[in-house]
Amino acid sequence: MCGIHGIISARMGAGEIKEKLTLMGLSQAHRGPDDAACAVYESGLRKVGFGFVRLSILDLETGMQPVGSSVDKAALICNGQLYNYLELKDNFTDVEWQTKGDAEVALQMFRRFLPETALLAFNGMYAGAFFDPKRRKLVLFRDRFGIKPLYYREVDGDLWFASEIKPLLKAGGAAEIRKAAFPTLFTYRYLPGEETIFAGIKRLPPGSFLLYDLDSGGYEIKSYWQNVFPQSLDTSGDRDKISLLEAEERFYEIFTDAVRLRLRSDVEVGSFLSGGIDSCAVAAAAVRSQPELALFTIAFQEKTYNELPAVKDFLAAGSSHFSRAKHHVGFCQRSSLGDLPELLRALEEPIFLGATLPTDQVCRIASKRVKTVLTGEGADEIFAGYRKFLIEMAAHEHLHADGTTQYKLERAYPELKAYLGQRASDPLKRYIQSEMLFSEFELSRLLGYDKVSVPGLSELKAAPTLDGREHPLNAALAVESRCRLPDYVILRLDKLSMRHSLETRTPFLDYRLAEFAARLPVDYKINLQEGREKYILRQAFSRYKLLDEHSAWRRKQPFTSPLAAWLSERDLWPEVVAEALVGDMIKRQGVLDPKMVAELTQQVTTAGVGPETLVSGADRLFAVLVFTLWYEEFHCG
Repeated sequence: MCGIHGIISARMGAGEIKEKLTLMGLSQAHRGPDDAACAVYESGLRKVGFGFVRLSILDLETGMQPVGSSVDKAALICNGQLYNYLELKDNFTDVEWQTKGDAEVALQMFRRFLPETALLAFNGMYAGAFFDPKRRKLVLFRDRFGIKPLYYREVDGDLWFASEIKPLLKAGGAAEIRKAAFPTLFTYRYLPGEETIFAGIKRLPPGSFLLYDLDSGGYEIKSYWQNVFPQSLDTSGDRDKISLLEAEERFYEIFTDAVRLRLRSDVEVGSFLSGGIDSCAVAAAAVRSQPELALFTIAFQEKTYNELPAVKDFLAAGSSHFSRAKHHVGFCQRSSLGDLPELLRALEEPIFLGATLPTDQVCRIASKRVKTVLTGEGADEIFAGYRKFLIEMAAHEHLHADGTTQYKLERAYPELKAYLGQRASDPLKRYIQSEMLFSEFELSRLLGYDKVSVPGLSELKAAPTLDGREHPLNAALAVESRCRLPDYVILRLDKLSMRHSLETRTPFLDYRLAEFAARLPVDYKINLQEGREKYILRQAFSRYKLLDEHSAWRRKQPFTSPLAAWLSERDLWPEVVAEALVGDMIKRQGVLDPKMVAELTQQVTTAGVGPETLVSGADRLFAVLVFTLWYEEFHCG
């Protein structure tokens, strides 16, 4: 886990490029506090500058980057890790290795194979750049799920890239904020797709690479991977090919191997631990080979949000395995709202996600003891872990069921009837229906626009490839894993962990698990009769006794903050919250309507609000708070 940055220029000299690279490195030094380096290479009329800041986790002695080849002068920088680098390394019998790490293996793969061939061989999280003087190309690349970020920007004919946005703002010059994106932001809670909130600064899409021609200065972006789901509405899927028992066995085999690979490190690896089955299973698999595993849990004083009792029950049930593990607990409280300006500085873009606060807190306590941790992120998006997937599955069944079955479904899922009344036929439109913060009419008022039209995912270039023949559950999963996962869930995990110089590893985002899950019959993922999401995970973890029965079948509790409790008591707000919401900040900024914000402030209540509430008055006010503080930092600061 590190930070990378670079410049391709036909007009700057090597000295100027190095000066710019140094500035870029300083602006993301938190990603790599252990060391820093830069180098400039030449190809015809253009120079290529690579910069690197290092967080030392693997190959502590010889793992510094950029890495280069003495044969053809090719070079590479990469943020992240190839977990299967040892297996790939075995294929090279004619290389005299200069390092013991994974970056040199990636270099050799790119030297010998086409970019898509090399990338499809990698199992890991990675974003990097490969300079290929022989072919006179430069390749920017990103892992399948976009676990590692990579931004790029054109400045005066030059191409700049970096792990974060700040280096592109600091050295590349200020960028205009895209006010036209505000309606999208307040609808989706983040910005899906390639465009960031800053004009001209783009994300390289997940599962893609950018191929830059060093002769012409032109480039193209190519996709090398997309998780493909069976194009069938039949719920049986591959049932004729795999039984539930066989599926559980295969899942467990891949999952435990994914954890094993992600334990490869030259420093201690810890694990986040909430009460959910995802992080519990990851920790349980890891502790079998690392008995003194450090565990990190974030708790709340608000009882309905606090998963610490469930964590303690899980550890007690597996006491023989966890007897030597070290459990560290921190508390996320109302005062953490006061940290929002610092968090938004790290996130760089406003995302309206209540989980940002506890995520930052657990990363903080973990970073004081370890450099890298395992997490449970990704399981919900790959194996249908959210309640909205249950409702989507129930809606499809309802449309094709007899009256008796329809009645049973409506009784089992109280929100189903209302959802059916508004359910769009297009899965790309259905994706946001249950989670929209504001209607277009409300957005017009909030933003002071005559009329608001929110673009769809296709317009935002964020949509997966769908042809309408997929089962609705699989269509929902395809959208979720292409949009919300990289640009919302994983973005917040990467930026907040790296704010504390902490590497996070996500076993559930092993591409083998994702491809396996995509081919499964939908009712192996969602069991409507039992009302269980992530059904095959629960079955497998229970069968193989990785989790005790209670933990394996425990109802899912979303990982979020008690925003309603914190925001409903104005007298207890941290000073920065009061300044943003009831001070003169909003009026001075002139973006949001002060009268509507005042109304939103009065509408926050704890009545009927819990961790499973999708949209509440607190969520709406939190979005206003986050946006206002972000705007103050990046526009007014």
